[in-house]
Amino acid sequence: MNRLLFALSFILFALMAQLALAHPVETTSPAKTDEPPLWMKVTAHDKFDRTKIAATGVSLEVYGDDYVMVLGSQAQADKLQKMGVLIAKFPASPSLLDFPAWDADFHNYDEVKAELERLHQAHPAITTLDSIGQTGEGREIFRLRISKDPHTASQLPAMLLTGGHHAREHVSVEVPLMFADRLLSLFDQGDAQAVRLIGSRDIQIVPLVNPDGAEWDIQRGIYKMWRKNRTANSDGTFGVDLNRNYSQGWNNVEGASSDPGNETFHGKAPFSEPETRAVKAWIDSTPNATTLLTLHTYSELILYPWGSSYETIANTRDAQVFKTMAKTMSQWNGYSPMQASNLYAVSGEMCDWAYDTHKLFAFTFEMDPSSFVNNGFYPGQAKLPEIFEKNFPAILYMIEVADNPYKVLDPAAKSYGFATSFLAE
Repeated sequence: MNRLLFALSFILFALMAQLALAHPVETTSPAKTDEPPLWMKVTAHDKFDRTKIAATGVSLEVYGDDYVMVLGSQAQADKLQKMGVLIAKFPASPSLLDFPAWDADFHNYDEVKAELERLHQAHPAITTLDSIGQTGEGREIFRLRISKDPHTASQLPAMLLTGGHHAREHVSVEVPLMFADRLLSLFDQGDAQAVRLIGSRDIQIVPLVNPDGAEWDIQRGIYKMWRKNRTANSDGTFGVDLNRNYSQGWNNVEGASSDPGNETFHGKAPFSEPETRAVKAWIDSTPNATTLLTLHTYSELILYPWGSSYETIANTRDAQVFKTMAKTMSQWNGYSPMQASNLYAVSGEMCDWAYDTHKLFAFTFEMDPSSFVNNGFYPGQAKLPEIFEKNFPAILYMIEVADNPYKVLDPAAKSYGFATSFLAE
């Protein structure tokens, strides 16, 4: 029976590789050697099992009812084998997916900069463009700020939008760029909602938190499935998982790794990385912010704190706001709303820190596609319009409620918590 299960799993992995693979991907090892990473199928029945698996340092990528699929090294496969949960493993060969030439609509670092400059130059009265800091390799982390009067924007309620924490999640960079372009285009057309929101909110967009990693992932026109930044670690490996490097719960729970070679290495200390320090300084200096959305791929989920604890938020009113907002946004994008730790516990994550430190109503969208078999991190440029359109109203909602997120609980308000014509009844 075990041999049959292994054989079926092997066939499954092979089929997945063929389905997702129209173009080549260069793989780089997350381990201390040059061995290629492995796709592994691992037994997992609940969030506690998933958390134990994440503690080995693999990255969890696909979730089934009684299994997960992970990306990791041979050493991690050995750990999972000893735990008795490894079902099958399959090399992530250089014949997986791709981005570059045939996905020319995606933006590399220079193109992100050029697009932001274009938007600012076309709307100098209602935008500013600056940098919140520099990466380890000296690249700027750009911020586009949209408001009726950028000089007085700090007096208005702010919504913060980020993308590109993880290098290979290029869709998470495109959606913020597309959102900024759409909102400003609607403003130009005199759209009432766009005019009102820009006139009453401070909208701040950082589309690419990890430009060093993103550039590395597409170097030479071939994807590397790279996740982390490009910090040179003391053991000769590279990279820290930026979304494990925030201070709340850092290294206190399973779900991040202390091994520099692992996909989820949390860094030497909280905010050890220039990128997360830049994000911290930005948010620390934005006291008017009330809502935050950080975009990732993939899995089609809406996640909210806590990720570092299985306990719900102690403030019951805040917990209800999170649940209400998540459920509302799911009606547009079709994603599954849940407390982040219901997937698996994770430490050092951005939204936990943002809520714990600044009481921001902070959400993570794990956007399309739903799984690796649907092309995972690299769904192709043809999918961008669909992904954007389903998330556009959810982002508008985050901006709309920024003046008072608690209004979503008002029983006298409409079903979405407020009255505005861009939301369907």
